[in-house]
Amino acid sequence: MFDRREFDQELARLDEFAQAGYHLAIHIRFSSPLLHFQTYDPAWVKRYTENGYVLRDPVVAWAFASKGSTRWSNTPIPDPFGILKESRKFGLKFGVTVSIGPLTSRTIANVARSDREHSDDEIIEIQRIVTVLHEMVDESTRLTKAQLAALKLIADGDRHAAAAAKLGISESALKLRLASARERLMARTTAEAIQRARDYNLL
Repeated sequence: MFDRREFDQELARLDEFAQAGYHLAIHIRFSSPLLHFQTYDPAWVKRYTENGYVLRDPVVAWAFASKGSTRWSNTPIPDPFGILKESRKFGLKFGVTVSIGPLTSRTIANVARSDREHSDDEIIEIQRIVTVLHEMVDESTRLTKAQLAALKLIADGDRHAAAAAKLGISESALKLRLASARERLMARTTAEAIQRARDYNLL
């Protein structure tokens, strides 16, 4: 079962390698990640977003074309729009990109420093962390039949009492199933859990 505390502890380990921040998009499906974390300088995030740099970002392009890891200074990564050059003004002078998972559910991490390149051992550890996080979130999407049935009835418009009656369980039991489904899908609300289940093609 998905353990949010364990997930958060593993995520926190990225900070050790991200002196200038990181961007992590877990299980990108239909162009949107299921989970998204960003610790870059807010000024860079604002500039990056307002200018739509994601469509021209060379490390994003590399991550969708390749799997594994690479330093941003790797010569095969062309930067025709000067995005990497511009990011250095915001402290992102050195970095590593990690790309794992199938193209239909890719996880991409960009980890930056302002003081030096990451060592080979550090890159191996970053890739290990990202792989663990990717697998933990993938595991969290595996709902039980009972959880799916409860979500489906609510998604179809049934109120709790009606859904519980259809399933032959108490309303409190239904709420427990919905709560466990939210936990597995890392959703704050049942509506969000339903949307994520649809994104996973579970409903």
